[in-house]
Amino acid sequence: MKKSLVIVGAVLSLVACNKEGAAPVNGLKTAYVDTSKLFEKSEELKAWEDKAKVKEDELKRDMQKDDQQLRMEAAALEGEAKAKGMQWAQMKAQQLQQRQQELTGKYQQLQEKFSKEEGTKHDSILSRMQKFIKAYGKKKGYDYIFGTVDASNVIYAKDSYDITNEIIKEVNATYKSSGKAEETTAAEKK
Repeated sequence: MKKSLVIVGAVLSLVACNKEGAAPVNGLKTAYVDTSKLFEKSEELKAWEDKAKVKEDELKRDMQKDDQQLRMEAAALEGEAKAKGMQWAQMKAQQLQQRQQELTGKYQQLQEKFSKEEGTKHDSILSRMQKFIKAYGKKKGYDYIFGTVDASNVIYAKDSYDITNEIIKEVNATYKSSGKAEETTAAEKK
Protein backbone atom coordinates (compact mmCIF):
# COMPACT_ATOMS: atom_id res chain seq x y z
CA MET A 1 0.00 0.00 0.00
CA LYS A 2 2.82 2.40 0.91
CA LYS A 3 4.60 1.66 -2.38
CA SER A 4 1.48 2.48 -4.38
CA LEU A 5 1.09 5.77 -2.51
CA VAL A 6 4.70 6.65 -3.30
CA ILE A 7 4.20 5.77 -6.96
CA VAL A 8 0.96 7.80 -7.11
CA GLY A 9 2.76 10.73 -5.45
CA ALA A 10 5.61 10.51 -7.95
CA VAL A 11 3.17 10.36 -10.87
CA LEU A 12 1.25 13.34 -9.51
CA SER A 13 4.51 15.26 -9.17
CA LEU A 14 5.40 14.51 -12.77
CA VAL A 15 1.92 15.41 -13.99
CA ALA A 16 2.09 18.68 -12.07
CA CYS A 17 5.39 19.47 -13.79
CA ASN A 18 4.11 18.49 -17.25
CA LYS A 19 3.94 21.92 -18.86
CA GLU A 20 5.93 24.19 -21.13
CA GLY A 21 8.09 26.95 -19.65
CA ALA A 22 6.47 26.90 -16.21
CA ALA A 23 3.05 27.79 -17.69
CA PRO A 24 0.20 26.70 -15.45
CA VAL A 25 -1.33 23.29 -16.13
CA ASN A 26 -4.58 22.54 -14.38
CA GLY A 27 -4.11 25.91 -12.70
CA LEU A 28 -0.71 24.99 -11.17
CA LYS A 29 2.59 26.68 -11.94
CA THR A 30 5.57 24.52 -10.98
CA ALA A 31 9.33 24.49 -11.35
CA TYR A 32 12.32 22.79 -9.79
CA VAL A 33 15.69 23.73 -8.36
CA ASP A 34 18.73 21.47 -8.59
CA THR A 35 19.76 21.87 -4.96
CA SER A 36 23.18 20.27 -5.38
CA LYS A 37 23.98 22.82 -8.11
CA LEU A 38 22.57 25.61 -5.92
CA PHE A 39 24.80 24.57 -3.01
CA GLU A 40 27.81 24.23 -5.30
CA LYS A 41 27.42 27.71 -6.78
CA SER A 42 26.26 29.59 -3.70
CA GLU A 43 28.79 32.29 -2.88
CA GLU A 44 27.68 32.35 0.75
CA LEU A 45 28.26 28.61 1.15
CA LYS A 46 31.64 28.91 -0.59
CA ALA A 47 32.67 31.76 1.73
CA TRP A 48 31.49 29.78 4.76
CA GLU A 49 33.35 26.64 3.60
CA ASP A 50 36.54 28.66 3.02
CA LYS A 51 36.28 30.22 6.48
CA ALA A 52 35.60 26.81 8.07
CA LYS A 53 38.62 25.33 6.27
CA VAL A 54 40.87 28.11 7.65
CA LYS A 55 39.60 27.46 11.20
CA GLU A 56 40.05 23.72 10.78
CA ASP A 57 43.60 24.18 9.48
CA GLU A 58 44.44 26.45 12.44
CA LEU A 59 43.15 23.81 14.85
CA LYS A 60 45.24 21.12 13.14
CA ARG A 61 48.36 23.31 13.25
CA ASP A 62 47.87 23.93 16.96
CA MET A 63 47.44 20.21 17.59
CA GLN A 64 50.57 19.38 15.59
CA LYS A 65 52.57 22.07 17.40
CA ASP A 66 51.56 20.73 20.83
CA ASP A 67 52.21 17.15 19.72
CA GLN A 68 55.66 18.12 18.41
CA GLN A 69 56.49 19.87 21.70
CA LEU A 70 55.53 16.75 23.69
CA ARG A 71 57.70 14.60 21.43
CA MET A 72 60.66 16.92 21.95
CA GLU A 73 60.17 16.78 25.73
CA ALA A 74 59.94 12.98 25.58
CA ALA A 75 63.19 12.84 23.61
CA ALA A 76 64.90 15.16 26.11
CA LEU A 77 63.57 13.00 28.94
CA GLU A 78 65.40 9.96 27.56
CA GLY A 79 68.71 11.77 27.71
CA GLU A 80 68.16 13.07 31.24
CA ALA A 81 66.87 9.74 32.55
CA LYS A 82 70.35 8.20 32.57
CA ALA A 83 71.72 11.04 34.68
CA LYS A 84 68.78 11.49 37.08
CA GLY A 85 67.68 7.91 37.61
CA MET A 86 64.81 5.60 36.87
CA GLN A 87 62.36 7.02 39.47
CA TRP A 88 62.76 10.54 38.10
CA ALA A 89 62.27 9.25 34.53
CA GLN A 90 59.09 7.37 35.50
CA MET A 91 57.68 10.44 37.25
CA LYS A 92 58.42 12.66 34.23
CA ALA A 93 56.99 10.04 31.85
CA GLN A 94 53.75 10.00 33.86
CA GLN A 95 53.61 13.79 33.72
CA LEU A 96 54.07 13.75 29.95
CA GLN A 97 51.42 11.06 29.58
CA GLN A 98 49.01 13.12 31.68
CA ARG A 99 49.70 16.21 29.55
CA GLN A 100 49.13 14.14 26.41
CA GLN A 101 45.75 13.00 27.75
CA GLU A 102 44.82 16.57 28.69
CA LEU A 103 45.76 17.82 25.22
CA THR A 104 43.80 15.00 23.60
CA GLY A 105 40.74 15.92 25.67
CA LYS A 106 41.19 19.61 24.93
CA TYR A 107 41.36 19.06 21.18
CA GLN A 108 38.42 16.65 21.20
CA GLN A 109 36.36 19.34 22.94
CA LEU A 110 37.55 21.98 20.46
CA GLN A 111 36.70 19.72 17.51
CA GLU A 112 33.24 19.00 18.92
CA LYS A 113 32.64 22.72 19.49
CA PHE A 114 33.91 23.52 15.98
CA SER A 115 31.66 20.85 14.44
CA LYS A 116 28.63 22.09 16.35
CA GLU A 117 29.25 25.74 15.41
CA GLU A 118 29.81 24.86 11.77
CA GLY A 119 26.72 22.67 11.68
CA THR A 120 24.64 25.50 13.13
CA LYS A 121 26.05 27.98 10.60
CA HIS A 122 25.45 25.57 7.71
CA ASP A 123 21.86 24.97 8.84
CA SER A 124 21.34 28.72 9.10
CA ILE A 125 22.52 29.26 5.52
CA LEU A 126 20.32 26.44 4.22
CA SER A 127 17.34 27.83 6.12
CA ARG A 128 17.88 31.27 4.56
CA MET A 129 18.06 29.66 1.11
CA GLN A 130 14.83 27.80 1.73
CA LYS A 131 13.10 31.00 2.88
CA PHE A 132 14.47 32.80 -0.17
CA ILE A 133 13.09 30.13 -2.51
CA LYS A 134 9.69 30.29 -0.79
CA ALA A 135 9.62 34.09 -1.19
CA TYR A 136 10.80 33.75 -4.80
CA GLY A 137 8.02 31.25 -5.51
CA LYS A 138 5.39 33.57 -4.04
CA LYS A 139 6.76 36.56 -5.94
CA LYS A 140 6.81 34.68 -9.26
CA GLY A 141 3.44 33.01 -8.72
CA TYR A 142 4.56 29.39 -8.39
CA ASP A 143 2.31 26.84 -6.75
CA TYR A 144 5.17 24.37 -6.28
CA ILE A 145 8.95 24.52 -6.50
CA PHE A 146 10.50 21.10 -6.20
CA GLY A 147 14.05 20.43 -5.09
CA THR A 148 16.12 17.81 -6.84
CA VAL A 149 19.03 15.87 -5.45
CA ASP A 150 20.48 12.48 -6.35
CA ALA A 151 17.57 10.53 -4.81
CA SER A 152 14.70 12.94 -5.28
CA ASN A 153 11.00 12.66 -5.96
CA VAL A 154 11.43 14.51 -9.26
CA ILE A 155 12.75 11.81 -11.54
CA TYR A 156 12.26 13.71 -14.76
CA ALA A 157 11.29 17.25 -15.66
CA LYS A 158 11.81 19.30 -18.80
CA ASP A 159 14.73 21.67 -18.67
CA SER A 160 12.31 24.56 -19.15
CA TYR A 161 11.08 23.97 -15.59
CA ASP A 162 14.59 24.34 -14.17
CA ILE A 163 14.87 27.67 -12.37
CA THR A 164 18.15 26.74 -10.63
CA ASN A 165 20.28 29.34 -12.43
CA GLU A 166 17.72 32.09 -11.70
CA ILE A 167 17.73 31.12 -8.02
CA ILE A 168 21.54 30.97 -7.87
CA LYS A 169 21.82 34.39 -9.48
CA GLU A 170 19.32 35.98 -7.11
CA VAL A 171 20.60 34.19 -3.97
CA ASN A 172 24.14 35.35 -4.72
CA ALA A 173 22.97 38.89 -5.50
CA THR A 174 21.04 38.99 -2.21
CA TYR A 175 24.10 37.70 -0.33
CA LYS A 176 26.34 40.34 -1.90
CA SER A 177 23.91 43.18 -1.31
CA SER A 178 23.31 42.18 2.31
CA GLY A 179 26.84 43.19 3.25
CA LYS A 180 27.55 39.68 4.53
CA ALA A 181 30.08 39.09 1.75
CA GLU A 182 32.13 42.04 2.99
CA GLU A 183 31.76 40.92 6.63
CA THR A 184 32.94 37.39 5.77
CA THR A 185 35.92 38.70 3.82
CA ALA A 186 36.88 41.11 6.62
CA ALA A 187 36.56 38.37 9.24
CA GLU A 188 38.74 36.02 7.21
CA LYS A 189 41.51 38.61 6.96
CA LYS A 190 41.69 38.94 10.78
